[in-house]
Amino acid sequence: MRKPALGRRGVIVGIVAAILVIGSVVVVAVPSTRLAAQLAWCDLTGTGCPGPPYSPPEEPGDDVDWRISLSPLEAATWGNYYALGDSYSSGDGADDYLSGTAVSGGCWRSANAYPRIIADSFDFAGELGFVACSGQRGYAMLDSLGGADSQLDRVSRHASLVTIGIGGNDLGFTSVLKACMLRVPLLESDACIGQEEDIDQRMRTFESTFEDVIGEVRERAPDARVVVLGYPRLFAAKPDGMYYTLTATDQRWLNTTIQRFNRQIREAAEAADAEIADAGQVGSVEFVDVYDVVSGHEVGTEEPWVNGVLLRDLTEGVTIDRSTFHPTAEGQRAVSERVLAQIEAGPERRLYATRETVRNASPEVLAAEAD
Repeated sequence: MRKPALGRRGVIVGIVAAILVIGSVVVVAVPSTRLAAQLAWCDLTGTGCPGPPYSPPEEPGDDVDWRISLSPLEAATWGNYYALGDSYSSGDGADDYLSGTAVSGGCWRSANAYPRIIADSFDFAGELGFVACSGQRGYAMLDSLGGADSQLDRVSRHASLVTIGIGGNDLGFTSVLKACMLRVPLLESDACIGQEEDIDQRMRTFESTFEDVIGEVRERAPDARVVVLGYPRLFAAKPDGMYYTLTATDQRWLNTTIQRFNRQIREAAEAADAEIADAGQVGSVEFVDVYDVVSGHEVGTEEPWVNGVLLRDLTEGVTIDRSTFHPTAEGQRAVSERVLAQIEAGPERRLYATRETVRNASPEVLAAEAD
């Protein structure tokens, strides 16, 4: 037998009565605040429960943050600038050499080199430490730590910018080119390309060398923007003939080898910078692509910005001069334009420096470190 159904009016009256009873209990049991009501509803139904107390995130740059956010140009110029590297960074081949550097076994630092152009282009709070040296190798930079000629040991805590171009001598660019050009017989087809396996091995070795060099720079100047340069292409992208004993195939192979090496340096620099960004650290590691900066002015063109073969007539015989296949003053100017653009643009992320380090970068401190 079914229970008699309630009329519609009876159902409505019952619901209203129940709501009034529940409301009376809540009002009596808890204070009449929004949070109290929310808590009561949470206890009653298990829903609508409040989360943990909200605290606004601390934006980098706040006084409570140990870092300070800087524009790309500010991040590069608040301190000293150090230029490290080999002959492509010292300006060997660009003439106007600084006193005492243009000697046998010297560093051949040029007033036309890109580091000097950069130092003159921006208003650095500190000074230029121009220590790049012709013939420098990456592994030798590491081996010389603690010595009087160490480039890395010149880098100081209050460095805001470090540029470095290194690796060409580790790969043996000079010996590779000599083997290409001084081959016997002159038309031996694999004199250049036959060196590829050895070069690949040197590139693999340089991977850890480069990582260690960047690590040493970062240890000494963790707040600095470390700007790493690749190497420019030497020959036209599409050579149309011989250059001395170098066939068009040789020239393309040499270009491709430089391009591959640049790619390795870029990937290593990007990986280092990603680690910095992911860890919320200060400073940066950035790559500047200069592969095509002398486009239209390569070796063998009408107006080259790279020295062609330069010969020295010595008592022992004719030899290839060390500044062969190095940028001229015009080539250095072209390189500097790429570096200047990178300094102004910065990486595709925010840049930070340690607040206390920047604050302590007084003229006296910067001058003392630059000595």
